Amino acid sequence: MIIRPKVRGFVCVTAHPTGCAANVREQIEHVKRQPAIEGGPKNVLVVGASTGYGLASRIAAAFGCQSNTLGVFFERPSERGRTATPGWYNSVAFENEAKAAGLYASSINGDAFSNEIKAQAIERIKADMGKIDLVVYSLASPRRTDPETGEVYRSTLKPIGADYSNKYLDTDKKTIQEASLEAATDEDIQNTVKVMGGEDWKLWIQALKDADLLAEGCKTVAYDYIGPEVTWPIYKDGTIGRAKIDLRRAKDAINESIAGLNGEAHVSVNKAVVTQASSAIPGVNLYITILFKIMKELGGHEGCIEQMSRLFSDRLYKSGSPVPVDALGLIRMDDWEMETKIQDAVTDVWPKVNTETVDTLTDFEGYQTEFLRLFGFGIDGVDYEAEVEPEVDFQ
Repeated sequence: MIIRPKVRGFVCVTAHPTGCAANVREQIEHVKRQPAIEGGPKNVLVVGASTGYGLASRIAAAFGCQSNTLGVFFERPSERGRTATPGWYNSVAFENEAKAAGLYASSINGDAFSNEIKAQAIERIKADMGKIDLVVYSLASPRRTDPETGEVYRSTLKPIGADYSNKYLDTDKKTIQEASLEAATDEDIQNTVKVMGGEDWKLWIQALKDADLLAEGCKTVAYDYIGPEVTWPIYKDGTIGRAKIDLRRAKDAINESIAGLNGEAHVSVNKAVVTQASSAIPGVNLYITILFKIMKELGGHEGCIEQMSRLFSDRLYKSGSPVPVDALGLIRMDDWEMETKIQDAVTDVWPKVNTETVDTLTDFEGYQTEFLRLFGFGIDGVDYEAEVEPEVDFQ
């Protein structure tokens, strides 16, 4: 079949297997062009490994450090002529490339919040890998089933304390609109923390520790975002921000639990990039289009793979150096984004952006290009007029 992008609001409901594979190869080539990382991890578990920062982390580990990797994710394969999710195609492509390079790579598709998938991962690690040197926790989900009680929690993206209105970019119509969101209830906050906070990260580390599968000197890292003040009401100071505070609480608890192994738990605050999740956050997608234009002009623009390659080489595994953190104990991979010259320029542009000035004041075209690339479209060298088989599977 010939597969074309079908965008519905903030989501593309099709994905291109050949395009996704080409996108994975491009990320691999970027990592291979960087200097080899000495002293990197031998065995890596990535929870949430199929897209965005999780996929980029797996690529950086495998092709920058020659690591064995186990990826855990929840994706849908192709069925009845319907394309698979991009994360499925990404993961198949990654495994093919890793194995061709002589690297161990294995994947588990299922609910990472569940005890069953944790047990499956532990058995796979015992059988194939040995002790884990690095656990990357990059899981993002709209809901979570508590593995003990069976209760289902759903995360929300809401402000706390007061209703919130802000302008946003309607990418379908290329217009600036206003979005309003009601303030979160206490239940909204608690549910979002249960889904997006640090509880499950801590459960993964505890399960590995109980199984004696954490190596001496192991590290684990989870991902965060803070962003500029213009997005704080909906992000940093909203329900998702409350969940990220809990993520940092979990970091401290994990550090205590793995201290006997000389282990380290970290939270990395990453740069704003185009993801399926960020596309749906009012104000954030507009901020990203402005940010992209400014950082491409002034320097320092990075996507997921550039960020994760730098995280591994210049932070987590920089030879002879402890992991650098800020006053709150956070790794700041958003350091280039938050430079004064960048944020001053964003602040200057923000009030000037309207429907008439979108093309001149933002990188709308670059944003759209990056969005479609998430689904395997718009990749150089891919013939999108050619027939392609949507059903691809792990070998």
